[in-house]
Amino acid sequence: MSYSIKSSGLAATAACSILLSMAGGTMAPAFASSSQYDLIPREALLGNPTQSQGRISPDGKWLSWLAPKDGVMNVWVAPADAPDEARVITQDKKRGINAHFWTPDSAYILTQQDKGGDENFHLYATNIETAETRDLTPIKDGARAQMLKMNKDYPGRAIIGINERDPQFFDLYDLNYRTGEMSLLAENPGYGGWDIDNSLTPRFGVETIPGGGANIYHVNEKGEKGDLFQTIENDDFFNTNLIGFSKDNKSIYMLDSRGRDKAAFTKVEIESGKSTELASSDLADISNVATDPETLEPLAYAVNHLKSEWTALDPSIEGDLEFLKSQFKGQISITSATRDNRKWVVVDDAAEAPGTYQLYDRDSKTLTELFSSRPALADAPLQPMHPVAIKARDGLELVSYYTLPPGTDEDGDGIPDQPVPTILWVHGGPWARDGYGYNATHQWMANRGYAVLSVNYRGSTGFGKNHVNSAIGEWSGKMHDDLIDAVDWAIEKGIADPDKVAIGGGSYGGYATLVGVTFTPDKFACGVDIVGPSNLVTLMESFPPYWRPVLEGTFYRHIGDPAKPEDRERIVAQSPLTHVDEIKVPLLIGQGANDPRVTKIEADQIADAMQEKGLPVTYLNYTDEGHGFQRPENRLSFFATMEGFLAECLGGRAEPIGDAFKGSSAEILAGIEGVKGLEAAAKALAPGQKAD
Repeated sequence: MSYSIKSSGLAATAACSILLSMAGGTMAPAFASSSQYDLIPREALLGNPTQSQGRISPDGKWLSWLAPKDGVMNVWVAPADAPDEARVITQDKKRGINAHFWTPDSAYILTQQDKGGDENFHLYATNIETAETRDLTPIKDGARAQMLKMNKDYPGRAIIGINERDPQFFDLYDLNYRTGEMSLLAENPGYGGWDIDNSLTPRFGVETIPGGGANIYHVNEKGEKGDLFQTIENDDFFNTNLIGFSKDNKSIYMLDSRGRDKAAFTKVEIESGKSTELASSDLADISNVATDPETLEPLAYAVNHLKSEWTALDPSIEGDLEFLKSQFKGQISITSATRDNRKWVVVDDAAEAPGTYQLYDRDSKTLTELFSSRPALADAPLQPMHPVAIKARDGLELVSYYTLPPGTDEDGDGIPDQPVPTILWVHGGPWARDGYGYNATHQWMANRGYAVLSVNYRGSTGFGKNHVNSAIGEWSGKMHDDLIDAVDWAIEKGIADPDKVAIGGGSYGGYATLVGVTFTPDKFACGVDIVGPSNLVTLMESFPPYWRPVLEGTFYRHIGDPAKPEDRERIVAQSPLTHVDEIKVPLLIGQGANDPRVTKIEADQIADAMQEKGLPVTYLNYTDEGHGFQRPENRLSFFATMEGFLAECLGGRAEPIGDAFKGSSAEILAGIEGVKGLEAAAKALAPGQKAD
């Protein structure tokens, strides 16, 4: 099936969310026993998975997945009827491949790769028969390519975007992914995004409106602007988007919050503009839509409130969803389907187990296990995740999730027998959300003796436009109040020990951490900031050029425009760097040197200011990473440091750092003495790497 996952509206067209995923994985030794108190090895939770991202080819003849080759994630393929005959077909030797997808003709696997996390992606095609890999976009350094559209009726062709001519705007190219031949289709006159129809023809250009919002224009084959098709106002910018064309290209499917709070799934006739509602919910936005791969007709939709729930639109799929629901412990995740839609690769997304990929045959109603992504965790003491709706002080509902340490909730009521040390783990974005399911950070920290709490504070997406827009102007204000309200709730419920609460997260979660230790310094015992902004002025002034077309409706609207004096004063006041004197507790910082979203200057500024004032800070920089840590050697070295840091701060358990820094690109730029074992571990760093 074909899926449209919608969480951040038109702003997503320029990848504008400052997101960070901490989930990783690698193989680990078997457990000594199945005791609920076993210390799970970090590598089992946070290293590379043994296998992941299972896919079936459109023709149903092949299976594919990602798995390590010599410790680096690569693409493997096998005949669908003989999975044991797998072979690796890509040869990445450093960063690893983190995503792959099939071409419609089932002849190639497409991947993307950047340099050291700079997000200037090239597109690659690998022939599954010969394993030959071709760089489809040999563009100049600093340029970026993006896949926009393929269609089975046009074998070998793909429409892609490249910002080589103008770094702000993506021109359209017609690409032959079999030969690598490429021709210019349309120069971009100023669109923040394009929509390509099923005939691989440009149909719409999305142009942002000064002050926020967007106009969607008809365009001709050369991309030239025609009449206005739709206007998306400011308030709907994050919750409204075009998601796909009907088979005949006469209608467009949308997720649309206009005239309502929660985004509905609609079908709009392009010529008349008539809109028909196909599905909606009072609980949350429509989060997912499944369509038939051949007819492109919608089959089902999902709503993700406390958990994701699928509802059939077409009776032909209702029995399949009911069958999978009866077989699964967690949420239904369908990762791919054959063109005839008779076979799916599905995952049971349960909090207590990493994904097990299965092949579902719709005709026989049978499930065949393909692989478990982390078999080393089969007997591990993984813990349930508790969904809960917490009320903020102004009554806003904050859908949240928490996980308790093993052995602390003997009666199973979701409340520990006595309050425990707690970590408030804040998601990035902020235009993203936390959800139910297997979460490596929750399981890792719970196993070390901490309750872990994640909160969908205002500004998080998926809960309607009012939830998003109530965050306007509230960075370090009500957005942070929501986090504090959730901590107070956990204390009142007897979950959190009020004297042992830490805050941490990546990207916006890193910013929230810095706000926590500056604006509310008495609330937290310590903080962990991963690629978090410390100065909102320098953050926005350093954004990559291709974000510029959507800044009006995103950061400028929600925070302010640093070029405007009246906004700049407020932005400075909302920046943690301005309040560094208020810090009282230890801080751990992790940064990627090549991060294009939150550049290294953000970490440098806060670390330098703390050192000048004699405040406790440990700062690790990774020279071959960007917005997060992709290489397992880097992940494991930082998380080993984090584990030791939290053990000293909150008193939980910790696996020794040991040789976790072997092979990493870490530079320890400050506070090597701040974490037990860090100085000894630094001896594994290569000559020339810093360890101050």
